[in-house]
Amino acid sequence: MVDSAALKAKVKELEARKWDDKALESKMLDLMEKGIQKKKLDPEELKAHKEEILDRVQLRAEEYNYFLKNCAQGTALALFEEFGIGSMEIIKALTPFPGVGGTGEICGGITGSLIAFGLFFGTDDRLNVQQTDKVIKLSQKFMAEFVGKIGHLYCADIIEHVIMGYSINPGESEQAMVRFGHDKGFEKCGLPPGIGVRLAAEFMIDSLEG
Repeated sequence: MVDSAALKAKVKELEARKWDDKALESKMLDLMEKGIQKKKLDPEELKAHKEEILDRVQLRAEEYNYFLKNCAQGTALALFEEFGIGSMEIIKALTPFPGVGGTGEICGGITGSLIAFGLFFGTDDRLNVQQTDKVIKLSQKFMAEFVGKIGHLYCADIIEHVIMGYSINPGESEQAMVRFGHDKGFEKCGLPPGIGVRLAAEFMIDSLEG
């Protein structure tokens, strides 16, 4: 069930947060230079520190969304970095994905997470349709839980009813983008990436055997 009061409180916290732009710029330059560092995951270690990991990945997604001004990139990058998957080339490919090309369609907190799911749960065996079906079903469960947390699936609905309180599509015009930025939309819009990555990371950790 959607906790509207908690969502509103989180949006206010994101709006008022003091963001460390210099530290985020340094972090992004490092990622651009070195790429995503691959990791050998230890299931027992991940499960033992699950809450700490969920807190960390949520914070990173919020920060990356704010700094990159791109919810899909911020979401995917936080998950890539935490689990040692993907590449900065894939992050570049997600450039047009906020609200699916700025149309107000599927939220980047979902699309960025699903990209990570494909890398984490998918298989290199293109003939393994059973695994593909498992990933699709898992993705549907994830999306349903995302809606259960935030109440909506589409960027336009989340912006209007949860984040900004009025209807605006920042991708439709320069004027809309200016107003969105003036009203701290990029700060507030850390909400769906944070919710998305926290849910996605939990799915990923819970799937590991060990």
